[in-house]
Amino acid sequence: MKIVSQNGRLTWGGLDVVRLAEEHGTPLYVMSEDMIVDRIRQIRDRFLDRHERTRAAYASKAFLTGAMACIVRRENLWLDVVSGGELHTALLSNFPMERVLFHGSAKSKPELTYAVKLGAGRVVVDNMTEMERLSDIAQSEGVLQKILIRVSPGVDSHTHKYIQTGGLDSKFGIPLRGNGLIEAIRFVMNSASLELEGFHFHIGSQLKDPESHVLAAKALVSRVGELRTDAGYSPREINVGGGFAAAFSPSEESAEIGTFLDPVMKTFDEYFEAEGIARPIVCIEPGRWIVSEAGITLYRVENVKDMPGTATYVAVDGGMADNPRPSLYGAEYCAFVANKMDEPAGAPVTIVGRCCESGDVIVRDARLPMCEREDIIAVLSTGAYNYSMASRYNMLPRPAVLLISNGIADTIVRGETWDDLARYDFIPERLRASGQGAF
Repeated sequence: MKIVSQNGRLTWGGLDVVRLAEEHGTPLYVMSEDMIVDRIRQIRDRFLDRHERTRAAYASKAFLTGAMACIVRRENLWLDVVSGGELHTALLSNFPMERVLFHGSAKSKPELTYAVKLGAGRVVVDNMTEMERLSDIAQSEGVLQKILIRVSPGVDSHTHKYIQTGGLDSKFGIPLRGNGLIEAIRFVMNSASLELEGFHFHIGSQLKDPESHVLAAKALVSRVGELRTDAGYSPREINVGGGFAAAFSPSEESAEIGTFLDPVMKTFDEYFEAEGIARPIVCIEPGRWIVSEAGITLYRVENVKDMPGTATYVAVDGGMADNPRPSLYGAEYCAFVANKMDEPAGAPVTIVGRCCESGDVIVRDARLPMCEREDIIAVLSTGAYNYSMASRYNMLPRPAVLLISNGIADTIVRGETWDDLARYDFIPERLRASGQGAF
């Protein structure tokens, strides 16, 4: 993550972010298309071109707009969606449905029907209830729907408990061990409307080394032989999810995709070679790793409050409504004063948001130059799970999103207005006129 300043002002993608804030207002999400494309091409160079029979899908829950779907389409990746809304966004962006994987642990009947009718390339089935429902839907539509079964490999990843997804007590998937998986496979093999391509697992997020992925891969291949004997099935595809760590400050390093995935591929290659059968296609699903570092959020300082002997609070015009991750996960971010890049840092300050919550803290102990009202604060590595998790808490309009490339900034999401907040708010007539003049 390289930080560039010109004339004492932060630039992002070659553009002066202070000027962007002046022109488009704050809070403001700014995404670098060039950085996104660079990450995707690293995946191609260090994974897809290095290993035969591989595939990559972008995990759109990290950040999805029509423009982002178009970038993924142009770069020939698959797209991982987890809701009817994300699927609909892909459709409106002319994304090839045969390159869509539909995930989720509680997909509704309308969502599954929509995916089947659109021709989604894979539905990743989470449980037997969903399996039965999907089989009925596909049969009624006259479709042979390709699926993956999500398995829980029973591997503990060393990350925040809210973003661990592969343990024995995970809400996701069918346990790799036990009779449940065999029953699921037999159900699919007896279904005339489902075709089982293989298995999917996901271990967790922000993983800095491949240990958990390798353990999960070993757990899976140790079961494959048994499944071939007990259920007469051998996978054609294995999807190992994502979770590769992204950096949140210039002093950190993101996971190197080749170094991370080479040991995983070695595990698969050695097992299937020893078995004398072709290795299945191996798919990855990075999301945060692709977009996190490509995004920054710009805020305007509203006030500075010095609490002698305790803390100095720098309050900005956004907060947990546009970035809930510090409150949810204790996520740690790095910030700069975009209009004072050449000024020395002072004592640590705490950047807080405007929501009526004591927990609305964006960055603790930030070493910044002396802050004043109207300064522009830039928070780094907010490209993932900020826009996508933004809310209207305290009736705050959600920010605009800019996409910048080659010195050009395009608005890809219009910022909401107060009128937008009230657009779907309806007052019954019996209440509209009641109580007028009561006080």
